[in-house]
Amino acid sequence: MTDNQWVLPALLLIPLVGALAIALAPNRARWVAFATLLVEFVVSLYLWMAFNVADNAGWQFHFSMPWIPAWGITFSLGIDGVALVMVLLTTFIMPLAILGSWTAIKDKAPQYYALMLVLTTGMLGVFVALDLFLFYLMWEIMLVPMYFIIGIWGGERRIYASIKFFIYTFLGSLLMLVAILYLGFHAWQHGTVTEMFRAPGAPDFSFDNISAVVTAAQPQTLSPVVARWLFAAFFLAFAIKVPMFPFHTWLPDAHVEAPTAGSVILAGLMLKMGTFGFIRLAMPLFPAAALDPTIRGIILGLAVVGIIYGALVALVQPDFKKLVAYSSVSHLGFVMLGLFALTLQSVQGAILVMINHGISTGALFLLVGFIYERKHSRLISAYGGIARVVPLFAAALTFVSLSSIGLPGLNGFVGEFLVLLGSFRTEPWLVLIATTGVIFAAAYMLWAIQRILFNPLDKPENAKLADLNWREIGTLVPLVVVIIWLGVYPAPVLRRTEASANRLVETVSHGAAKGGPGGVRGAIYGRRIGAMR
Repeated sequence: MTDNQWVLPALLLIPLVGALAIALAPNRARWVAFATLLVEFVVSLYLWMAFNVADNAGWQFHFSMPWIPAWGITFSLGIDGVALVMVLLTTFIMPLAILGSWTAIKDKAPQYYALMLVLTTGMLGVFVALDLFLFYLMWEIMLVPMYFIIGIWGGERRIYASIKFFIYTFLGSLLMLVAILYLGFHAWQHGTVTEMFRAPGAPDFSFDNISAVVTAAQPQTLSPVVARWLFAAFFLAFAIKVPMFPFHTWLPDAHVEAPTAGSVILAGLMLKMGTFGFIRLAMPLFPAAALDPTIRGIILGLAVVGIIYGALVALVQPDFKKLVAYSSVSHLGFVMLGLFALTLQSVQGAILVMINHGISTGALFLLVGFIYERKHSRLISAYGGIARVVPLFAAALTFVSLSSIGLPGLNGFVGEFLVLLGSFRTEPWLVLIATTGVIFAAAYMLWAIQRILFNPLDKPENAKLADLNWREIGTLVPLVVVIIWLGVYPAPVLRRTEASANRLVETVSHGAAKGGPGGVRGAIYGRRIGAMR
């Protein structure tokens, strides 16, 4: 094992050790979970500092060991620039989510915090898995803890919301499993099983090179029909998770009924796994299908509809938590627009929107949770004029809202600007329509904070609300710092993601142009270009 091979296995193992420690010391569950996730964040910082920007086109911190040799399945881990920032986002958000639910969880607290730790392992596993079987396993592992977190510690309609969340995401996952099995059996029939996940001539395993095995095993690429059906299976699994319009209907219910930490994790982390899946699997594996004019046009159209629809529905929501939930549909539409516009600027902008949405929307859900603990109402009409009573809360809510709508100088501006600028080169008319989403975002957020904070204080009970305490301030300060840092100086993130974004653009564009009907041969060509950079 090389000097840094231990890092990724350790990141997956540490939360599981913490969950075991909670079972041994249930009375200290909160502290054990928080300490475990702080250690997790410190370990992940090593990835950021040791990441080789010059070698960003390949897998780093690679770890691989045989797992199920008879099926050619390995326990293989690694990261590129995109996975790096997603891992850091996860390890940064999770301890803050624990702090945010410090006093809200009173019943079955040990089980709650143990599930949060298991959920951490599942989410990180999705980002670092380099084997299709391992990727799918981690994708399913993260589903189970969130189902119980919503179903046990959620609101009044928690059972309905948790079942709806499970059914939507699990059905999409099953379609992805069918596509994975098809690719696996295809390679089984035309090549050796042990090479099923290995790129020809490559020393390491990599699940996204399964297409290389298919091509090496037979002279013909996948037929256009097969490639489109396989792409459709991956698309539905990831589109539901994003969620794209019209697959979004599970999201508002899950967000509203989930406990505060559950909403933070759903918006800040789990939705990004859908967009990450497009980057890591759906687009590189089936470039010709992804760039098919009809398919691409439908996806871009749905992305723009999601931007406008999410913003307009958020504008009329009486429930502040549901407003923030629908804003996620709108923001993630920008990510899909940037990915399928397929320019370097738009893809890097999409990655930045993924990060910034996780920070800003996570902070918004924390603030909603803080005020809900005091007032026990999420209705915007239940407030009004409370800026006079809770000035720290008002300042934090205003600041985070401005970051969410993309005020220049804060984190939300950079990503959306790059998406619109890069997408304008290939889709100018769609960008003109999507830009109105920025205006609608300002409308629904500013109108909401006006009604909550700055209208007349006409409800006597609101005059007794307590302002943020030291724990809540400590939870928000790291988020505020990152919001300012990414708004003023996003260069470190852009440097670490540039080569990976460029590899995606080259892989998909060259794959579609060179690979024939299925685009598989071109996917290899694109990866070899990335390897030579």
